[in-house]
Amino acid sequence: MTLISGWGWAQGFPSKPITIIVGVAPGGTLDALARQVARGLAPVLKQSVVVENTTGAGGLVGFQRLLKSEPDGHTLNFTNMSMLIIPHLHTKGGFDPLVDLVPVGSVATVPMVMAVSNASGIRDLPSLMEHMRRNPGKVNLGSGGPGTTAHLAEAMFLNMNKVEGTLVQYRGTGPALVDLMSGVLDGIIDQTVTLMPLHADKRVRAIAVSSAQRLPQMADVPTFAEGGMPQFDLRIWNGLVAPKGTPRATLDKLANALSQVIDSPEFKERVEKQLASQIPSFNDRGPDAFRKVIEADHERVSSLVKAIGMKPAN
Repeated sequence: MTLISGWGWAQGFPSKPITIIVGVAPGGTLDALARQVARGLAPVLKQSVVVENTTGAGGLVGFQRLLKSEPDGHTLNFTNMSMLIIPHLHTKGGFDPLVDLVPVGSVATVPMVMAVSNASGIRDLPSLMEHMRRNPGKVNLGSGGPGTTAHLAEAMFLNMNKVEGTLVQYRGTGPALVDLMSGVLDGIIDQTVTLMPLHADKRVRAIAVSSAQRLPQMADVPTFAEGGMPQFDLRIWNGLVAPKGTPRATLDKLANALSQVIDSPEFKERVEKQLASQIPSFNDRGPDAFRKVIEADHERVSSLVKAIGMKPAN
């Protein structure tokens, strides 16, 4: 079945404005990409598309809102790998991402960047490791909340290197970045979308990127492999999901519109060149292809969560 299958059965969609839920505060990667997608979808679907930040419990509240909505395609969630982490951290009010959600389409895969505060005095990954070994538990690493990709990445970082650090959870990436720039936080691991411009403006210092090679947009930043951590290979997919029960014809119409958006020169310029993110090929972006990605990472994330000892918050 192709992206355009069922097109004729969804002629009445959309019949009202579309809401895209983002489970974190404004200012982070998810929010930036979601708004770029919303701006592109509106003229394609000939309907207003609104991004609404519904925060709480590391994104769980946003998914709870999604699952209470009508499965008609007018309420969606822009998410990433964190949707596979959240159920491990919340035994109450949680959800099964493989059962309760249906994929619409993949939008972009984003490398992770480790950055430190200018006030920290740390200049590269080896010096950070040396500092952490000499000062166990005293280095503060921030993230946008429990269950976020940054939370997973930072827990992985500590576990892989057998070092101690303090993980500080914020309600969204934006507040964490403010504290990183002011020196309250020592470091953060997040996606290129948020950290690349801050590094370019010298408001923080990026010291490693999880891509296979250095990024042209951050040519002065070594890869994790160059810094002595070749095993840190974490790149984050981002995309749209809908509640279970959403008609396949509606999913296909949304996926077709989304495909037009991410193929547009404006979107490619913004995402590939400015944000150093990879747009999936046509055959790797629709509902079925996106489901395969989610299913594969579901097993990977489950294993990682157990390995690093993440515990439920409730």
